[in-house]
Amino acid sequence: MHVIYGGTFDPVHHGHLRLALEISDRLGVDQVSLMPCHIPPHRGDTGASSGQRLRLLELAIADEPQLRIDDRELTRAGASYTADTLRQLRNELGPDEPLVMVVGTDAFAGFDRWREWQQIPDLAHIVVVRRPGPELASDGVPARLLAERSAHDPDALRAQPCGLILELDPPLLDISATGIRGRIADGRSPRYLVPDSVWLEIRRQGLYGACPAGNF
Repeated sequence: MHVIYGGTFDPVHHGHLRLALEISDRLGVDQVSLMPCHIPPHRGDTGASSGQRLRLLELAIADEPQLRIDDRELTRAGASYTADTLRQLRNELGPDEPLVMVVGTDAFAGFDRWREWQQIPDLAHIVVVRRPGPELASDGVPARLLAERSAHDPDALRAQPCGLILELDPPLLDISATGIRGRIADGRSPRYLVPDSVWLEIRRQGLYGACPAGNF
């Protein structure tokens, strides 16, 4: 089973990393692929460049064998669309390998606004990670899809290559990249919110308004 967890990772933080490990454990897979997107189609410019975000991600997972990086979206011109990525992966994996994409409930709530969203269940399973906040609208497309395609446990995902939706409710760390960027811009330390190697590199490059000569 091949599992991808995409995002801007701007910057990567302990919430991302802990969730990725929880997903690896819950699904019983050896590795989860972290997939940084180039230009996210549903938000504005990132605070750091693609190359800078990739470098921070490389530092963050350097000693963690359960996590790897798939940087294919960073090499693609234009916005990063999930359907394009899944199509490419499906061609590489073949028709029978289970392929899983991980999204939060906040992102899944707008699933029917994604480009070619109707094609996605024919390419991959979806794992929806429950996050604090409003429930899916009961009369909306995402809730209907979840009801129609619900999987009761991870083993169901192994039995077919795509088409199911599994909800997971792992423990989440209440950390946001937006809050980290704001903290750094205000001259405050984000230590223990991000790996030390990531914070050192942010300072070294002066990312997000960090002062290279500031305190650790």
